[in-house]
Amino acid sequence: MIIINNFEEYQSYIGQELGKSNWHKIDQTQIDRFAEATLDHQWIHVDPEKAKTESPFKATIAHGYLTLSLIPYLWKQIADVRNLKMEVNYGIESLKFGQAVLVDSEVQLKAKLNTIINLRGVTKVVIEATLMIKDQIKPAYTGSVIFLYHFV
Repeated sequence: MIIINNFEEYQSYIGQELGKSNWHKIDQTQIDRFAEATLDHQWIHVDPEKAKTESPFKATIAHGYLTLSLIPYLWKQIADVRNLKMEVNYGIESLKFGQAVLVDSEVQLKAKLNTIINLRGVTKVVIEATLMIKDQIKPAYTGSVIFLYHFV
């Protein structure tokens, strides 16, 4: 894990891979809870028996937005950004889903610092985020995640 205390330290990582998170297993319980929270009960996510026979994956799959919602959790395993008044998830650009994440798969976030800019005291960073699936070559997704940091 890297520790970042201010804009200058963050800027020193421009163009570099910042690291990888731990592996996180997405099980059916997590998928079901996400379905409850988002009211997205599509059978391909929540009906293991039907998925076995009717899904091309032969198993349930995680919601795409579930995998995206893991970014803050996994990001905190890569970077500890300190001395903040506030941190804002500002957006995601150029997101592409590469393949489905089957139930009980393990995923890992890989992050690279693409750009950093000081906007009158607010630090805007663009992180190239790739969600890898254990034992798979193709990632679950790639995209540019944007954070705004208000350093003390």
